[in-house]
Amino acid sequence: MTAASRGPEGFAEFVRDRYPALVRHGAILTGDPGHGEDLAQEALVKTYRAWHRLHPDGNPEAYTRRVMVRAAWRAGRRLWRREVPTEAPPERAGTDPYDGTDTAHMVFQALRSLPAQQRVVLVLRYWGGRSEQEIAAELGCSVGTVKSRVSRAVAALRRVGGPLLDALVPTEVR
Repeated sequence: MTAASRGPEGFAEFVRDRYPALVRHGAILTGDPGHGEDLAQEALVKTYRAWHRLHPDGNPEAYTRRVMVRAAWRAGRRLWRREVPTEAPPERAGTDPYDGTDTAHMVFQALRSLPAQQRVVLVLRYWGGRSEQEIAAELGCSVGTVKSRVSRAVAALRRVGGPLLDALVPTEVR
């Protein structure tokens, strides 16, 4: 394989080193591992195109994550979500006996139940540790929008249950 076929200098190494973390970030943002991987791949295409601006002095991971957050935010505005209802549900591979007790699985299910824009601001606020002002600037919306999305997401999680809320949101927010 020639250097030209591998892409710009450093890009292949960046993807190799950071791809699993980017896919996890995408899965949290979208509520689905498959869509999270798609989101990461789409963001990496945009990172590839901007690589000459990002390497070696820029922060390609921050750029990629920002692209992912904005794409997940925009996906919440779309009416069509690429899913087509069927007459009968698909077959399940089997049930996991630990599904009801696995906190990580329950957290993932709760996040999946939130609308995309609520999920995005909740992930940025509590997993990303960003302030409401930083989130608003990144998403191009008002601070009030961020506050209302977080408030609605927390209210929805309250309806799911107390132990799960403990795992998701800091006590002072509830």
